[in-house]
Amino acid sequence: MERSAMVMEMKKRKVDWKKIGEMMCNTFPLRRKEVVEDEPLVAQVKERWPALFRDQQIEAEFVCLTSVDLKSSFFTGLDQYLARFLELYKAKSGIVGLTRLMRCLDDDSCTERKRTVLLLGLPHFLKEDSSCFFKTVEATDDENTFTRGMKVGVVMVKDGEDIIDTSVVLEERVILPDLKDIPHAIALLMGLLFALNIDYPKELR
Repeated sequence: MERSAMVMEMKKRKVDWKKIGEMMCNTFPLRRKEVVEDEPLVAQVKERWPALFRDQQIEAEFVCLTSVDLKSSFFTGLDQYLARFLELYKAKSGIVGLTRLMRCLDDDSCTERKRTVLLLGLPHFLKEDSSCFFKTVEATDDENTFTRGMKVGVVMVKDGEDIIDTSVVLEERVILPDLKDIPHAIALLMGLLFALNIDYPKELR
C-alpha cells in the first residue's frame, strides 16, 4: 500500500519529497527483496519504484546499502588520483584519444572538466574499447538506435561542438536523462548499479 501511495505521489505536479523519503526508507526491505530475488528488468523497477531514479533517492539507497555517501566518496576518490592521471595522460602523447582530450585542458580548467577528462580518458589509457559504454550522439539521433547494444553506459548528446545533455543508459534505455555532467552521471550510474544489483561491464577495467 505504501509503495502504491508513493507511485501516486510521484505523479503529482508538486511532489512532497520529505514524504517520499520516508516512504522509500520504510519500503527499503521490500524493494531490496524484489531486486535481489526477482531480478526484474530495470524498466519494471522504474515503473514500480519511480522515486528510486531521482538523484537524492539514488544517493539515499546507496547509503542504506553501503553506509557511505555516494558522491562524496566517488569525487574524493577521483580527486585523490586526478593530478597523477593527468600527468600520465600527458606522457602518453602517442594515444590519439588521450591527446584530443588533453587539448581540452589549460591552467585555468575547473575541477569538473579535469574529472571529465580523467574519466573519458581511462578507456584510452587502458587500451579498452568503450564504444558500448561511452557514446556521443547528435541531438537529432533516434534514441532507440543509439541505445541499441548498451547494457550499461553514458550517452553525451551534442549540438554542434557543445555537449547539451548527458544521460545514463541501462538495458538499452535512457534511465537518467538531463544530467549535469559526465562525473555526476557516472557517480549516479555507480549508485544505480548497487541499487539495482547490476554487474559492472566485465570487459572494462
